[in-house]
Amino acid sequence: MSRPREWDEVVTAESDVEGESAAFVALADSILIEEGPDDVEALADAVTLDPPFRGEARRVGAALWSVAARGIEVVRLPGQFGDELELVSRDGSRELMIDGGRVFGSIPDLEREGDYVVRAKRLEGDLFEVDAAPL
Repeated sequence: MSRPREWDEVVTAESDVEGESAAFVALADSILIEEGPDDVEALADAVTLDPPFRGEARRVGAALWSVAARGIEVVRLPGQFGDELELVSRDGSRELMIDGGRVFGSIPDLEREGDYVVRAKRLEGDLFEVDAAPL
């Protein structure tokens, strides 16, 4: 069985960005830097995916970069406490974990149909990156 694809797109870009690597999240109106230089706009612009997407870049030459990107889902959860959320639904029963601790309730914006696990990680403010998978 083949391994699932990690990236939706891999491109090369010419840029005078400093450093050897970068990790970022491109949103419709901004870029969130997770690692590396502050100015990765040229690297993000080389990607043809529509935002939002997560990107990682590595220098492969003096001004040449390899940029890998995959589309992501983001959701705004105003007033939500915690930085890491996990909602599991199995056979109609739900379990919610916030920052590793079990709590009572649910988060309607994370709910899906059927049996699933949804993980959400805070990007900034009330914006979370969401990863959902069926069970």
